[in-house]
Amino acid sequence: MQRVCFLLKVRQDRIAEYRERHAAVWPEMLRALSATGWRNYSLFLREDGLLVGYLETEDFQAALAGMEAAEVNARWQAEMAPFFESLDGSRPDEAMKPLTEVFHLA
Repeated sequence: MQRVCFLLKVRQDRIAEYRERHAAVWPEMLRALSATGWRNYSLFLREDGLLVGYLETEDFQAALAGMEAAEVNARWQAEMAPFFESLDGSRPDEAMKPLTEVFHLA
């Protein structure tokens, strides 16, 4: 199982709405994530907008590709993009660059 951690930055003026959106993620989005191999997926948000994502999957590239093919993902990413800083034209899911794991205690 691959453990993946990534960072993004939520715009300060959109933090409250970002929290609200994630309190009610669309059921079809949840199903798509599960169907494409996203397991134990969590998002942690600091008050300054730093977002830390963590998930486990058999193959991160395959999980991303699966979501790329899901119609619901295109709609979700389009709605979520305005919440983030520094995407440089990318969708939020394209900006998720995994951090390098340097330590793990099992």
